Amino acid sequence: MERDFWQRFSKNELALAGCVIVVCLFIVSLVAPWISPYDPTEIHLDNILSSPSAKHWLGTDQLGRDVLSRMIWGSRISLKVGFVSTGIAILIGTLLGAVAGYYGRGVDTIIMRFVDIMLCFPTFFLILAVIAILEPSIWNIMVIIGITGWMGITRLVRADFISLKERDFVQAARAIGASDFRIIFIHILPNAMASILVAATLGIAGAILTESALSFLGIGVQPPTPSWGNILTAGKDNIDIAWWLSLFPGLAILVTVLGYNMLGEGIRDTLDPRLRG
Repeated sequence: MERDFWQRFSKNELALAGCVIVVCLFIVSLVAPWISPYDPTEIHLDNILSSPSAKHWLGTDQLGRDVLSRMIWGSRISLKVGFVSTGIAILIGTLLGAVAGYYGRGVDTIIMRFVDIMLCFPTFFLILAVIAILEPSIWNIMVIIGITGWMGITRLVRADFISLKERDFVQAARAIGASDFRIIFIHILPNAMASILVAATLGIAGAILTESALSFLGIGVQPPTPSWGNILTAGKDNIDIAWWLSLFPGLAILVTVLGYNMLGEGIRDTLDPRLRG
């Protein structure tokens, strides 16, 4: 089955392109200390807003810091926010969706009404409200994005559990006296992992985009810590004379989010039995 998956996946050109982008981003963030040409927080007041050149490939910002170095280190922030916040959302959404789908009736009604209430609030404005109360920090941002992004996953997992709990292997597990805990986490959940994997891949892209937006507004990752969002903020303030501060981080965000979306769509198409030839 694994070989069959990779054969189908390798035929999806968009999925492969997304996979290459994601792997490259991961490698860049992993080797950032060795490939970064300068210290991303080092200030050079004699080299403010220098345009791209052989010395500074992507130019410098309003404090003379090398933009390429800050973008390389900023990729670490993007990956950290994407994986941690999506992990939190997956954990909450999977637990609630599994309980709602497996037990049904009153439990399902209570959980899904709570999901409906949460969906009534615009997620981004809810994040803004919470961050306005708490101190803006990278850890607060990751937790807040995570605890405001689980509702769709809950619905997805619930739907899978409603379908899977009626299968023969679940009935057999009940017949031999398996506990609800074992049935949920050992028998049903592994069969729902395909949907969760796709949701996680797409969720990482959304989390990176949200963090960039928050940093752009000045309530995300705080300087001097580099992130693509706060580099864009500097670009906004100097857009007339420093186009590179807006172009390069904007392209980085675009390519990264596009890469994760293509990868997620590719995994979904590969796992969808209706598309198997």
